[in-house]
Amino acid sequence: MRGIETQVRKVRRTVFREVANLAYHSTNLKDDMEALPYKIVNEDDSVYWESTYRERAVMRERLRLAMGMSLRPENMPIHVTQGLEESNISETYYEPPLMQVIPSACNACPVNIYRVTDQCMGCLAHPCREVCPKDAISMINGKSYIDQEKCIKCGKCKSVCPYDAITHQMRPCSAVCGVNAIKSDKRNRAVIDNSLCVSCGQCMVNCPFGAIADKSQIFQLIRAMQEGKKIIAQVAPAFVGQFGPKATPDMIKGALKEIGFYEVYETAIGADAGCVAEAHHYAHKVVTGELPFLLTSCCPSWSEMAKKFFPETIANISNELTPMVATARVIKEEHPDAGVVFIGPCASKKLEAMRTSVRSDVDFVITFEELAGMFEAKSMLLEEMNHRDKVDDATGAGRGYGVAGGVASAIHDCITELYPDVEVNIEHAEGLSDCKKILMLAKAGKKDGCLIEGMACPGGCVAGAGTNIPIDRAAKELQKFKLEASRKLPID
Repeated sequence: MRGIETQVRKVRRTVFREVANLAYHSTNLKDDMEALPYKIVNEDDSVYWESTYRERAVMRERLRLAMGMSLRPENMPIHVTQGLEESNISETYYEPPLMQVIPSACNACPVNIYRVTDQCMGCLAHPCREVCPKDAISMINGKSYIDQEKCIKCGKCKSVCPYDAITHQMRPCSAVCGVNAIKSDKRNRAVIDNSLCVSCGQCMVNCPFGAIADKSQIFQLIRAMQEGKKIIAQVAPAFVGQFGPKATPDMIKGALKEIGFYEVYETAIGADAGCVAEAHHYAHKVVTGELPFLLTSCCPSWSEMAKKFFPETIANISNELTPMVATARVIKEEHPDAGVVFIGPCASKKLEAMRTSVRSDVDFVITFEELAGMFEAKSMLLEEMNHRDKVDDATGAGRGYGVAGGVASAIHDCITELYPDVEVNIEHAEGLSDCKKILMLAKAGKKDGCLIEGMACPGGCVAGAGTNIPIDRAAKELQKFKLEASRKLPID
């Protein structure tokens, strides 16, 4: 579903736009928020759910999350605006957990089940029955039938069916969760085990019912700017192409200044600094044998997964600042009176910014999707922007961090320049399932001498949960942006 303009994407964008409108224009916040579900969901035309009433119920919970508040409990009479006063200040940050399942929106999808469809021909060979190790398949009325009580979900029946008549249904959010954090409640609805979740957001973008959402800070960010606070934006490299095919980086930077940001930096300057530091780290620690391998640290979900599930690898995670934090510190050194917002493709950066050690550096985190809601609330068409501001902070290496393999490649190139006699062994994994596999191999001593890059999202940052365009198009735009950099490496 990535890159397809589905109803779920339209609803998310509508919610972000309307919450931004509240922040920009509301003079009676409580009443205006109460009215929003009725404004968004037409009385006579429910387009999302089977009834207007359910659609509005879901919308209320979406609005709460978009305002930075938590979902209401199902068993208590909590008003939709309860907690609004506490949320209506620019200093308010996310109250964990970040990723949440809206119970009234969850379809209670089958978790893991094999079913015989009407494509079954009732063939004489019935190989499905012959290969079943538990005798779970019988013939009823001339068709194969799977006894779910006996089925062990091995998939052998599906693999041998000559008519492809057996389907394997999995809960989409669970299928993409590489850390098995999606569980079920007593009604078989999805719930997130927060002790396992690393907030990559892949469950959110893969749920066909839009039942999973993360919290947003756009309301608090806009209010901070309206209060006259100096807010400086840093944009992740993957921002190119995210706001229309004709919206150039210079136009996007101009648009950000037009809606109130004091200045705009490339987050890639932090990547440049980290790239050189990790090159030295590899040469001085891994090559000398002091560390068996080195894990990159720029993807918060990847490093969080390593810490949670492979604690023995913690010493191997680079201690360099992530590009977001490194850039924020540069900004605050130059503008000590400013607040910093990271604008990126990624839900897990919100998780990273929750950490106490990061809070003094990064004040707000929003995604490209949320920024698009701010632009829409301002009725801005970026492709018609006349205000342009040159983007030329970073090197091609730092910009390349936005795509899978880009981090390791940048560090490799720096090592080659700085230490020409050093042989560099590069590995990279994308998607939490593959990340878990490579960490298991590293733990077993199979990746000694390697620099290992991990990206929670398949494709890298361009595939983050907060992006607006298809992954392949985003990767092409980023490659073009990388080649346009005036310098190739930060050591040039």
